[in-house]
Amino acid sequence: MNWRRFNEKLGFGVLAACMLTVVFFLVVIFYDLVSKGGSSVSWSFLSQMPRNGMTEGGILPAIVGTFLVTVITAVLAIPLGMGCAIYLNEYASDNQATRIIRMAIRNLSGVPSIVYGLFGVVLFVQFLHLGTSVLASGLTLGLMTLPWTITASEEALKTVPNAYREGALALGATKWQAIKTNVLPYAVPGMLTGTILGLARAAGETAPILFTGAAFFLPFLPGSPLDQFMALPYHLYIMSTQHQAITEVRPIAYGTALVLVVLVFAMNLTAIILRYRLRGVRSE
Repeated sequence: MNWRRFNEKLGFGVLAACMLTVVFFLVVIFYDLVSKGGSSVSWSFLSQMPRNGMTEGGILPAIVGTFLVTVITAVLAIPLGMGCAIYLNEYASDNQATRIIRMAIRNLSGVPSIVYGLFGVVLFVQFLHLGTSVLASGLTLGLMTLPWTITASEEALKTVPNAYREGALALGATKWQAIKTNVLPYAVPGMLTGTILGLARAAGETAPILFTGAAFFLPFLPGSPLDQFMALPYHLYIMSTQHQAITEVRPIAYGTALVLVVLVFAMNLTAIILRYRLRGVRSE
């Protein structure tokens, strides 16, 4: 019995140490960003156009471009991903074909983002003649987010007990009525949480938009989905590694990194709040 308690305390201690280590590094990184980039972040920095090769002005086009790409990503990934998850979990038979499909989807979740970027160039930029544009980049990120959305949505559907489905069917409901009334209300919080986390990841990606539409310096907002655009992750990459005056623009690079981190954190916080609110509505 003493050995069991010792092993239990040892396991909890190791887990707590891992958690504290992660939190420590997160605090160090965030402190570094705030201390070196906080002075650069102001209303003018967020609302003005860049000037003089991005050595002056703000990052408004990069913020707007990131927002537009994320919206296009959501429009593609959310309905297709959730619909695919519903079909695989609720309608598809458990056979060799569906197991292969699930394995392929999980493997696609681990494919490097640069591969999706090259695929986006071939499919959207060249084959569909969308050019290097907001639309091509958003669709590429949507394809990258799709496996993540399907996996997260299917896992959320699996958490709903089968008794909920069987009870509705026993009362004469159709298959879709049972899913709509007895399954989705309980699975949607988890489905949306996983989807928003996937979108947050897409918002911080550089490689998929590197070849499909992102530009470093555009002192104007995109006028249509077929225009090139600026994006925070690509802008930060160029400012940190390729700019002709890296030392001069380093505070701006840190400020851009801080804005991007806050944006991703806000999306993650939105997922958490949305999940708890939907759970509260469901319990009522």
